[in-house]
Amino acid sequence: MEAPALGRYLLLLAQEHLEFRLPEITSLLSLCGGQFSGDQEIHVNSPFWILSIPSEDMARGLMKRTVCAKSIFELWGHGRSAGELYVSLQNYPVDRMLPYLQSDSTYKVHIHTFNKTLTQAQKIEKINALEFLPFKGKVNLKNPEHIFWILEDYGMDPNNVPEEPFQLYFGRWIADGQRELIESYSVKKRHFIGNTSMDACLSFIMANHGRVKPNDLVYDPFVGTGGLLISSAHFGAYVCGTDIDYNTIHGLGKASRKNQKWRGPDENIRANLRQYGLEKYYIDALVSDFSRPIWRKGMLFDAIITDPPYGIREATRRTGAQKETVKSAERSTENHIFVSSSYHLSDIFFDLLKFAAEYLVMGGRLVYWLPIYRPEYTEEIIPRHPCLKLISNCEQMLSSHTSRRLITMEKVKEFKDQDQNSYLLDGQYMPYRGHNSFREKYFSGVTKRIAKEEKDNQK
Repeated sequence: MEAPALGRYLLLLAQEHLEFRLPEITSLLSLCGGQFSGDQEIHVNSPFWILSIPSEDMARGLMKRTVCAKSIFELWGHGRSAGELYVSLQNYPVDRMLPYLQSDSTYKVHIHTFNKTLTQAQKIEKINALEFLPFKGKVNLKNPEHIFWILEDYGMDPNNVPEEPFQLYFGRWIADGQRELIESYSVKKRHFIGNTSMDACLSFIMANHGRVKPNDLVYDPFVGTGGLLISSAHFGAYVCGTDIDYNTIHGLGKASRKNQKWRGPDENIRANLRQYGLEKYYIDALVSDFSRPIWRKGMLFDAIITDPPYGIREATRRTGAQKETVKSAERSTENHIFVSSSYHLSDIFFDLLKFAAEYLVMGGRLVYWLPIYRPEYTEEIIPRHPCLKLISNCEQMLSSHTSRRLITMEKVKEFKDQDQNSYLLDGQYMPYRGHNSFREKYFSGVTKRIAKEEKDNQK
């Protein structure tokens, strides 16, 4: 059976979270049954990518999920000058154009420029220059059947904008991405939030990197207020989580929201999912210490998507011995008592990989954030496991000296008992232990910055 012919599509991307865009698009193409071919014409930081995709349906499927891309177009022509664009359009098969140019159809032409603003007269001039195309329908600016776009790229430097664009494209609009989710799921409007509630855009990117799909079972072992469950539930997955913090799971204690002292009686994870009409996908959240797994043996989860504590705004802790300091949970009607001890970052992440290797289904993905002290970062300190393949590693800056990296791994090998302590192999465990002091390094940098600012202000 012959492989379907690949169509050429132009992807218009948002100019934020640049490192996250390629892994998201690659993951979503594979989720739709396609793949990211090696001959794709992309420049990673550019807002314009040319993709080869087997069908328009797959292009639409991609756009139903992506938050990194704005729009996708069937590419009819492109070039480095207006002349090259027109030649490219004249060489495009007429039989592919005609269904959208019929006399009984309506259309409009839209112009998009990146890094430059055109006058209305300039836009009309560019549209009129396309009169050689066999348009037979009527122009309808309000509700056209077909929308065509001229897109021009004037480069990335706002201080050095050229007279003429570096690249020009012309195509038929197919679909828009899901950028509106960023606003509609904004944490600012969220019913129940905590100190570390994840930004909505990043939450959806994580679900897309994890290839979450309808009827999946998704687990967050450091669930907090459930922000990462929401994005997975939006895509039709059933969600559950655990957390060591009794107050957070039960919505008790001090509120994180400004001008609110205590959490209300209905501030909880279930209420968050109910807010977005997603309660039917919520299984439950349990109070549990992740260092002591509570699950029966076996491959249970299609994806594990989580943001472990780094020890900055949330403590890294696990249950400890009775001789350690006992703290009662504030304002708990059950006077719940927990005993906690330090949970080193290196132990958290290797426990996480070991858990994913054992409990993910084959092909399931682990997506998590890894905090990094940038002066000491090398790829060798990314935790590894023989059952998990590293898919992507994207950086988000936190400060001049710290960042966090979004790590995506896929289960490629069945877990065996001999894989239990695999992280001790090859000396890989030791270099990562340096990050147990991430909190001290983070705050040492903050202290130095404050001291420098104070010194500068005294000048």
